[in-house]
Amino acid sequence: MRHNEINGRCEFIRIVRINSHLQTGVTLVELIMSMVIISIALTGVFTVMNLTVRHSADPIINHQAIAIAESYMEEVLLQAYAAGGYSGSDRSQFDDVDDYNGLSDDGVKDNQGIDVMVKDDQGNLVAILSNYNVAISVASPVILTGSVAAKKVTVSVAGVGTTVSLVGYRANY
Repeated sequence: MRHNEINGRCEFIRIVRINSHLQTGVTLVELIMSMVIISIALTGVFTVMNLTVRHSADPIINHQAIAIAESYMEEVLLQAYAAGGYSGSDRSQFDDVDDYNGLSDDGVKDNQGIDVMVKDDQGNLVAILSNYNVAISVASPVILTGSVAAKKVTVSVAGVGTTVSLVGYRANY
């Protein structure tokens, strides 16, 4: 320390020596540690991204299965409660709800038994509907309030990692 007198005041001035050998960078250990920390953080981020992307189509697949089940359910419930006595397997000839009991379609088919071919916006065929399997069961009639008979119809659609079951009732009114 040096004593300095200015205008009658004593001030002490600390002299700091600037060391020209001070560190001006990072060591190899610090560099490797920062790389390890950043790689661990990036691994976590990419794991979350991978999980998100892998399951991003699940709602679409589930919605597609529900739409298929609703289509089949509508077809069944629009039929008569009881009619002739058709016992074949040609859906175009089904005339009442009971005819659909035990129906099983591998892939989505129309009521003529032809595979449903959906086209994309470019006009190309989309074959994904062949991955769905449809099964229909019709239960024996039950008596509801007011002495109304009803048949329970269950449409199950399975495929592409999802299973959907819709239940409806066809009343005899």
